[in-house]
Amino acid sequence: MNSDQTEVNRQEVFGHPKGLLYLFFAELWERFSFYGMKALLVLYMTKHLLYSDDKSFGVMAAYMSLVYVTPMIGGIIADRYIGYRKSIILGGVLMAAGHFFLTIETPVFFYGSLALIIVGNGFFKPNISTMVGTLYEEGDRRRDSGFTIFYLGINLGGAIAPLMCAWLAELYGWHYGFLLAGIGMLVGLLVFKRGTQLAVFGDKGLVPDIKNYEKKIYGLNKGDRIWFLAWLSVPVFALIVRFNEFEHYLVWIATLFLIGYITYILTKVSIKERKRLLVAVYFTSLYALFAAVFEQAGSSLTLFADRNVNLIGINAAQTNSINSTWIVVLAIPFALLWTFLSKKKANPNSAVKFGLGMLFLGLGFLIFGMSAQEVDEYARTPMFYLIFGYLVLTVGELFLSPIGLSKITELSPVKYVTFIMGVWFSANFYGHFFAGKIAKLTTVKEGEASIFSEGLSGTISEAITGLSNTLVEGNNTEAFQQLYSYVSVYANFGVITIGIGIVAILISPIIKKLMAGIH
Repeated sequence: MNSDQTEVNRQEVFGHPKGLLYLFFAELWERFSFYGMKALLVLYMTKHLLYSDDKSFGVMAAYMSLVYVTPMIGGIIADRYIGYRKSIILGGVLMAAGHFFLTIETPVFFYGSLALIIVGNGFFKPNISTMVGTLYEEGDRRRDSGFTIFYLGINLGGAIAPLMCAWLAELYGWHYGFLLAGIGMLVGLLVFKRGTQLAVFGDKGLVPDIKNYEKKIYGLNKGDRIWFLAWLSVPVFALIVRFNEFEHYLVWIATLFLIGYITYILTKVSIKERKRLLVAVYFTSLYALFAAVFEQAGSSLTLFADRNVNLIGINAAQTNSINSTWIVVLAIPFALLWTFLSKKKANPNSAVKFGLGMLFLGLGFLIFGMSAQEVDEYARTPMFYLIFGYLVLTVGELFLSPIGLSKITELSPVKYVTFIMGVWFSANFYGHFFAGKIAKLTTVKEGEASIFSEGLSGTISEAITGLSNTLVEGNNTEAFQQLYSYVSVYANFGVITIGIGIVAILISPIIKKLMAGIH
């Protein structure tokens, strides 16, 4: 490490490198823009564009899954060609453009705007997370705590954005909500730019090979060509979102690419690195299962809140802030908890934390299912269950997601760290794809019974929700049928998720051994 970088690492704020503060606020505002728009999207499609639930879930799933597959590509490009900093700037510009273009109400701009955010996120998301990892040396005990604080920034933006963007959208129109999201993205870019000007990142995140970068073809260097190709890829992603019923082909392509490239990496690294990389793949797989259930938030849970919950003081779009608000409340206590337990040598290893994360997620969805036991005559459930369910699944998220971010930077071979970070975010690609499939199970189709109304699934549904398909049919109102569709899905997937969590805890000693000294 050179002397300049050593001096940068000595600059601390609250016991952490000063660069964390700038990355914290840059990510906060970027997530403000992302979650502000996400909170509005399903309601905008169902209430304003008058899309069916099925079509809206399809668009939402395609958009949200693609947002998390592009980081794999963005990670490779940053590692090889343009570095983290230029990737973050490019991603921020594309995302800001996407939010602003959503204010223009035509199909071309609607799908094009979603595509701009998809491409932009691919450059922004993996690289800013990797930048956090570069602030800490291997074995630094502050790492988990630092990533939990960074995760607080993500969710502070996620907590404020739905409240403000939804308030503006309801008061003045949907497009003002999208406009505010775009402004948030610009603020995030300015914060990051200011950090680079003050040199708080030292020599981290620069172009990896400046001579290679500056080679010109037809007057364009590597950076210029990547900017051009990034904009050129936007129509391709717009078409995938528009024709989302064919997205499963992309899932197969992405899976084959991942298997092929990870297999290639495994042949190029040491045995120790190989074991750690396999653990990173295992953690990513668990995270994908976590995301498939968790990401009902923003899709089916938003419509559940709108149609079947007695909301007090907030509207359905604003319920998207509940999860992030709980993280804001709990993130610092959790960061302190990990530090305290580490000092006492009682900190559970990461494999156990992942299992606990799955278990708490399942319990959260059981609570959503249990809300039907206190349903009123209008098929609406108490808001308490929605808030408490979000609290429990948020605890699960804090056991898993920020810890995963931290461990991926440690488990990855140094040469491929940003690509593997992109692989970590690909869990959200798979998660959102399957989350869309789960959300579609909650749609009510006339003459069709819920798939969770019979056999073992029906028994689980009735035991947890207090409702049966026979009882609901006897009521014969669409509102009660829709309620049963939601809560029966949540109850059954809650049970499945708890089972996965228990298995993960049981096999944690094997995973710990493969981690080769990483906690």
